[in-house]
This record gives sequence, C-alpha cells and structure tokens, in this order.
Amino acid sequence: MTHESARGHVTGSAVFTDEQAMPARFLRLYPVQSPHAHARILAIDRRAALASPGVHAVLLADDIPGENNTGPIVHDEPLLPSDVVSHVGQAVAWVVADNHVIAQSATRLVHVAYEPLPACLSIDDALTQESFHLRPARVESGEVDAALARAPHRLRGEVRCGGQDHFYLETQASWATIDGEGIVEVTSSTQHPSETQAIVAHVLGIPSHRVVCRCLRMGGGFGGKETQANAFAAIAALAAKVTGYAVGIQLPRSLDMQLTGKRHPFLGRFEVGCDADGKLLALDVDMVADGGWSCDLSPPVLMRAMVHVDNAYVCANTRVVGRIARTHLPSNTAFRGFGGPQGMLIGEEILDRIARHLRLPPDVVRERNFYRPGFETTHYGQPVVDNHLPELWAQLKHSSAYAQRRTEIDAFNANSQTRKRGLAMTPVKFGISFNKTEYNQAGALVLIYQDGSIQLNHGGTEMGQGLHTKMIAVAARVLGVNRRHIQIMTTRTDKVPNTSATAASSGADLNGQAIKAACETLRQRLAPVAAAMLGGAADEARFEDDRVTVRDTSLSFAEVVQAAYRSRISLAATGYYRTPVIHWDAVAGRGHPFYYFAFGAAVSEVEICGYTGVHQLRRVDILHDVGTSIHEGIDRGQIEGGFVQGLGWLTCEELRFAANGRLLTDAPSTYKIPTTSDVPIDFRVDLYERSAPPGTDVIFGSKGVGEPPLMLALSVREALRDAVAAFGTAREIALDSPATPEAILRAIERVRE
Repeated sequence: MTHESARGHVTGSAVFTDEQAMPARFLRLYPVQSPHAHARILAIDRRAALASPGVHAVLLADDIPGENNTGPIVHDEPLLPSDVVSHVGQAVAWVVADNHVIAQSATRLVHVAYEPLPACLSIDDALTQESFHLRPARVESGEVDAALARAPHRLRGEVRCGGQDHFYLETQASWATIDGEGIVEVTSSTQHPSETQAIVAHVLGIPSHRVVCRCLRMGGGFGGKETQANAFAAIAALAAKVTGYAVGIQLPRSLDMQLTGKRHPFLGRFEVGCDADGKLLALDVDMVADGGWSCDLSPPVLMRAMVHVDNAYVCANTRVVGRIARTHLPSNTAFRGFGGPQGMLIGEEILDRIARHLRLPPDVVRERNFYRPGFETTHYGQPVVDNHLPELWAQLKHSSAYAQRRTEIDAFNANSQTRKRGLAMTPVKFGISFNKTEYNQAGALVLIYQDGSIQLNHGGTEMGQGLHTKMIAVAARVLGVNRRHIQIMTTRTDKVPNTSATAASSGADLNGQAIKAACETLRQRLAPVAAAMLGGAADEARFEDDRVTVRDTSLSFAEVVQAAYRSRISLAATGYYRTPVIHWDAVAGRGHPFYYFAFGAAVSEVEICGYTGVHQLRRVDILHDVGTSIHEGIDRGQIEGGFVQGLGWLTCEELRFAANGRLLTDAPSTYKIPTTSDVPIDFRVDLYERSAPPGTDVIFGSKGVGEPPLMLALSVREALRDAVAAFGTAREIALDSPATPEAILRAIERVRE
C-alpha cells in the first residue's frame, strides 16, 4: 500500500493551503515589523498607507473585536501589541492589500514611534535579571542530598543545547472567507484545527460554532504548526471581517523564520553521584529553557524534558528543577520530541561524563544503568513495563559488529595524527501520550454510500508523515474492503469537533482507535443484514476481500450495503477513543503520563579532521521498536527522517542572533539544514520485531514512531565526542551543541591543551 499522497508529492499535483482556486477578489497580508527587541509603542500612524492605491486596511490592536490573545495556555500573547513590542520582527500592524507586492510596499508608509527598553536576549541574561515565566517546576524521588553525600564519586557540570528552526517546506499559510450568514471558514496549515478554530473565534468575539477550520495537508509541521499557526489564521480572519473579502497569507521563508518560535534552547546544570562501576546513585539537575517572549507551550515542553532526563537509566534518588526563561526573542514552541531531546541530551552528557571520569567504556556504563526488573520505576512514579530494551540493545550490538569496529577504530586512531574516528551507541526510551491528559482523545466519522464506497473523516492532520495512509489501512482492515473504495477527506472541525493536535507521536494511536470504533459499529449493523441474506448467524459474518461471507457463501460488500439501505439501517457512524490509565499531577510532578514507552538504539561512527573540525558520518545502525507495524514503509521513513532531523539539530543547524536580538540565520543561505552530504554514507535501519505489549490496547499492536527516532541522533553527538577524545587524554570532553565544525575544532583544541 503506497502513501496516499505519494503521486501528488512526486508529480507536484498535491494541493496545499495557498494553492487552491481562490475567490475572485482575494487580498493579501504583510506585517509591519518592530526593529526593537523590547520597546514601548508611543504612536502608530497608518494614514499614508491607507491612502496608497490597492491598500484596503492596516490592522492594529484596536481593530480586534474580541480578545487580543492567541496564547494557548497563558493569555500573554497579543495578536497585535497595543503598548509594548517584545522581539525584533514582531508584527505591530498588518497591511491588507490587493497583492503581496502592494502590501509589502505599503508597510514602509506605516510610521511607528518607539521608546526602546532594556532587553533580555539569552538564558544567561534571564538568570542575571531573574526573568522567568511562571514558577519553577519540580520532579523528585528518593533522598537526593543524602545519596549524593554517600556517593563514592561525585561530578558537577553543565551542558547547553541550541534551538532549531522547523524549516518545513510549506511556510505558515492561512486564508479566510466569511459567507452571507457570517460563518467564518478558515483554511489553515495547522496541526490543531480545533485550537485554531477556538483562537479565531476568541479574536473575532464569536462562538466556535460560527467558525469552521479545515486543513488540506501540510508541507511539514514538526510541531511548528501546533500553536503558531493560530495567529496567522486569526489575522487572516480579522482581515476578512474588516474588508469583507477573502484574505490570505503565505509567509516568505525569511518572514517565517523571523516571526515563529523554534525548538527551545536549554541550559542544564547537574551534580551526579555514582559508584566505581558507574552505577547512578543520585542525580540533581537544574534546567532552564529559553521560552522567548511568551509562554506558548513552554510549560509542557519543560515538563517533558524533566521526565525524560532519565532516558533509559534508573536512578532512585533524582531531583529535577526546571525554569522557563522570559527573553525578548520569538516565543519558542513545540518541536518534534517536545522537550524530550533536550532532557535526554542532558542525561547522555551525564552518563558520558561518568564513563570518562572512571575510564570505563561509555556503552558499558549506559548498559549497567538500564531500567530492569526490580528497578523499574521512574523518578516521576511511573513503572517501566514491557521493557525490552536490554534485548534490543544486545541484538543491535551484535548486528552492528560493535566490538569489532571498536577495536578497528582504536587501531586507526593510534596510527592517525590528523584524523580521528569515533564510535558510540545510545538508547532511547520515549513516553507516548500527550502531557496534557485531556488531549488524549480522538473522534472519527465514517460514511458508507449505497454503492459501497466509503468516506473517512478523522481529527488528525496530514503533514507528509503518512497518517492518512495508516488511517485508510485501519478502515480497510476492519471493514474488509480494498483501499480504493475509501476516500480520505479534508480534516474539518464541522465533521469531527473538539479534536486534539496531531502531535506527541499519537496521531495513529488516537485517530486509528476512533476509526476502528466507527467501522466496528458499521460492521455490527451490516453483519445481521448479511446473515439474513445468506442464512446463518450475524456473529459468523466475515468481512474480507470486498465481500461478506457467512459460512460458505458470500455477497459483495456493496450488495450488503445496498440491502442495509433498503432496510433503513444507518450507514454513518461516529467513533470515539480516549487513552486509558494515564494521569498526571503537574504540581506534584508525579503520575502515569504515558500509555507506553517506545524503545530504540543507534550505533554511529564518525571521522573528524583535526585541522578543520569537519566531520563525516561514516555509518549508522538503527534498531527501533514500532510494535507491530501498520505500514512498514512509512515507519521506516519516519525513523530515517527523524534521525536526520535530530542530526541537523545536533551538528549543523545553528541559530545566530545579532547583539540587538535580530535573527541573522533567516534563510537557507545562512541556516544549514542537513543535505545528502550530511546523511550517513552507510545507513542501516531495522525494525525490532515483537508482539503487541500485553495489556496495552494500541491500534493493531503498533507504536508511535514520529518522535522517538529523533533522539537516536544523540549517538552521533556521542560519537563526535569519542573522536574528539582521541586527540588527547582528557577525562572531560566538552562539546557544544550543535557540534558545528567550529565547535568540534574548539573541543579538539581544549583536549590538546
């Protein structure tokens, strides 16, 4: 079964948000941007712009009829600032004009008077100024101070990791129309149509039932369109209301990078106690995330980092304190892994520090600290059940010839002065479910027509990851029909309401179960009809190969459907699913936030040049747990893509800001994403084959695969550290993240010194 959009993507016929046939009179938006990171707005004069030909409106905060807020958690994010700007590039007004060129030109005619204010532009600035969003969060278990005091070995350290731009192929896009009844329809490139619907309704001051949000498909999301699509949908809807015309926005790449938030940069400081074998005895971690100017999703991002700092390692005495820095930078947001990568990077830093301090092989120290029977409760109180990481780890170690390659690399390094190779193996244990418990629900609407064709609606959004393809597979399997009879429909809030974001690696888990429930309802209605026609009992009916069979005779699926219609039996059904078991107390930092864990491991081999710091990724071996795969091709694609995106975050994607807070890396020419020359020369990906976890009702035994593979790229960072270490004898290998050639060269110089 091929990806349902494969032909469209390859031929270019796939239609995205800004590529539809637009209404005859269609206006465009362009922002008036702040040149200051922090300043008071004294006055805005839009008269000259309004007098310009082709300009229909210049939108200011005063034009908003409802609530001037797009903050998803804390109401701290005005759609348009009325008094203070909070980052360079922030939109203080939007010009609405006949086309993009006129709108952009007219922004220069909008005159804004500012009074510059002191700015906070980094985590270090925030620590100095004590500038934070919300109170510190805390997760703790055991007796940390006492265990640290008793530990034979104690180490202190800190590690930083940078942000990452989502760099989706399709930039932020939305357009809005208002019909004769005042119903607002927004077409948005959004991962969360229901939240986009709600934000648009709040901004316009109308109830949600008067707003319809639809999402065709996205050219990538990666978390960047989970909340940050909302503001662009809201400004398009506001412009449509003010002008009476359809209005759209498609951000140029540079504007997209200037206006939107990124993956959160983190600072982690730690003290760890261990024994002579490298076993963790106590861990005390303080982490600070750069939230930017508003909260956005920073609280749950921070919390997921705090509950993933353990990665695959047990430590009975753990304390993690987290804070969110309030800085005058774009508001950082969800990004694939949602804080998990940052927390796990801190954890892997700690394990490597221990191994090198004790002069033990890092892979051995990692393995000694795995969760195992008898030591299986996390620092937030959730048991780690169905833990097959030890077996997966051993299988990959054997299949990758790890021991043999370790010997070969040591020999190479002993005979090479200018180039060194490194090898590292790292695990992944990643929790699957939304941090916010109420998001773990989904709905579906399945319609069967008289000819036996099927229309499939669900609350998930397609962003290239293959969710729609998997959902077609679920419906086809339950109803026993060929996929060519199933039409997946555009995600719309008037078809499936109150949906959750397509995020947290749970799109297939949640929507698949909802579709399965709807299709089972339909099958239960059709089975008695088939039994009456063929003679037999309803529970004997089998749905397969486009036919319904009772005992030894069968009818086509379409014939049974036609008979059901004639018998006045409903051929439409809704389905609903809520994830069981999970619960979370954010204040106490305790609970069972994840339905299950996905496991994986990777072995990476690198070679670096001691003169330039340039590295080459020679080989990567991955073994990843996807449960029982619904679609192996899609799962493999997610593993490969996730790994490469993690590779970019850790090695080449560097965000640079000027001294005044202006983003310098706002284009492909200055912001380097991985290319074909950066991916492994030898890339081996295998799926860990196993049965469905006992007692876990996951859809057909599958596991979420969107996010966990990204953290497998931590093996590349550790391999680079291993190669750097070969240039000297230092016990501590400090390596900046991202590990750009400059960062690697600095690390080599420190080791040589």
